[in-house]
Amino acid sequence: MAASDLERLYVHESVENVIPKRAFVEAFADLPIPAELVGDGEEYEETDAVVTYVPRPEFLDAGWVHCARAGYDEFDTDAYDAAGVPLTNSSGIHGATVGELAVGYMLSLARLLHVYRDHQNENEWYTPEYERPFTVENESLCVVGLGTLGEGIARRGDALGMDVVGVRRSDDPVPGVSELYDPDELHDAIAEARFVAIALPHNPATDGLFGTAEFESMREDAYLINVARGPIVDEDALVDAIDSGAIAGAALDVFETEPLPEESPLWDFEDVIISPHKGSATNRYHLDIADLVTENVDRYRSGEELRNRVA
Repeated sequence: MAASDLERLYVHESVENVIPKRAFVEAFADLPIPAELVGDGEEYEETDAVVTYVPRPEFLDAGWVHCARAGYDEFDTDAYDAAGVPLTNSSGIHGATVGELAVGYMLSLARLLHVYRDHQNENEWYTPEYERPFTVENESLCVVGLGTLGEGIARRGDALGMDVVGVRRSDDPVPGVSELYDPDELHDAIAEARFVAIALPHNPATDGLFGTAEFESMREDAYLINVARGPIVDEDALVDAIDSGAIAGAALDVFETEPLPEESPLWDFEDVIISPHKGSATNRYHLDIADLVTENVDRYRSGEELRNRVA
C-alpha cells in the first residue's frame, strides 16, 4: 500500500469487553499520533484509525479499522473491501495465553485438580480411586488446527513430554508435532489421542465439525479441549457423548451460546471444566494488542502491508 497520512488513533469504548479501555489508550502514549477514547456517533475521516471490539457503520469512513479480537465474524468484510478501508484483527498474539490455558486444562483433568477443588469447597478430604489420576507425560495429544493457537498448544504439550500430532492443510513441519494429518483424515488423527484440542477458526467449513461421529471416533478415556470457537462443537452431541461414556470429559472456554445458559447439562459433569471465554485474559492483554496496533500504525504510515489484514 502507498504511504498514507494518519493523524489520529481512536479507541472505541467497546474494547472494554476484553481489556481496560483507559489503560489501553495510555499504552499508546509514545505513538507519534494522539490516541483518544470515543463512543458511538463519532465522525471519522481517512486520516483516522479506529480500534474497536464491535462494528459500527461510521467506521467505514475511517482510513483503517482494527478489530480488538481474533474473531471478526461480525464485521462485514465485503463492505470494507467496497469502501477501500483496511480491516485488521488481533490474531497471532494468543499462542502463549491460550496455550497455557489448554495445558492447565490437561493437567487438571489428568491430576484431578478441579475435583480436589470441588471437594475443598465442601471441606472434604477426598481420595480418588488409584487408577484415576495419570500423568500427561507420554500421553497423546491431537491439536486440530496449527495456527498461532494450535502451535502454542503443541509446543507446550511437547515440552511436557506428550506425543503431539496435528491436523492442518499444509504439510509444513511444526515444532513439537510428530505427525501431521490432512483435515480429511480427522477421524484417524483423533482416534488414538488422550486429548483432542480444537484450535480452528470458525467458518462454514468448521461449523459443527465435532459431532456424534467424531466423538465416537475418539477413545473412551479421551478428553476434548475447545479453546477456539463454540459453534465448532455440537454441544448436544458432546453432552450425549460424555453422558454415555463415549468420551471421558471436556474442558471448554467457548460455547455455542455465551454466557453458557444456566440450564446447560455441561455445568453438571464432574469431568467438564468450564471457563467463561477467558483464554486470552491476562493482566497484560491490553499491551499485547497495543503492540500489534503500534506495529500497524508504523506500517500504515510507511505504506507497508498491514499485519493481520482481513479485508
